[in-house]
Amino acid sequence: MLALGTPAPDFSLPDVASGRTTSLADFSGKDALLVIFLCAHCPYVVHVAPELARIGRDYAGKSLGIVGITANDTAEYPQDAPEPTAAFARAQGCDFPIFFDESQSVAKAYTAACTPAIVMGGVTLQRTILLANDYFRATSDEMLAADWMSADLRAAIDAVLARQPVSAAQAPSIGCNIKWKPGNEPRYFLH
Repeated sequence: MLALGTPAPDFSLPDVASGRTTSLADFSGKDALLVIFLCAHCPYVVHVAPELARIGRDYAGKSLGIVGITANDTAEYPQDAPEPTAAFARAQGCDFPIFFDESQSVAKAYTAACTPAIVMGGVTLQRTILLANDYFRATSDEMLAADWMSADLRAAIDAVLARQPVSAAQAPSIGCNIKWKPGNEPRYFLH
């Protein structure tokens, strides 16, 4: 997991819906960027997608960029290819862009291991990682609650936007592992 204060890794990826390439620099006018590693078939992502869509709508007028990145091996998991992912995002009401990391290099740079995984960086604050927390480590009872991750994630977003500190207590994400292409598994994943 990336340490707090790590410079946010750069990316330049195509949008699954439009094909237009976007980079980290395109968010330089925002105070923060929320990066969500996700995929269309993961039950954890499916469960939290409606709330992620609400967060996207609720923060649309704020200085927060939100992007999704899908990086699964689409030869083995065709449901995570750009077109089905775009359809999934539309069905869930996700208005934020979702990018396709075909080479899986961005997922590796962010040390993403599973979906969903959330990283937030203060873009105007030297693009450093302010938050790399796991909002998905929950009991089965908490998973049934509609707002089980929302309060923590919203509090962290609000703190970053107010340029306030975020909790240093960080934990790795838990969910469906990223489906790496054969021979492309990152070193951190193999240990």
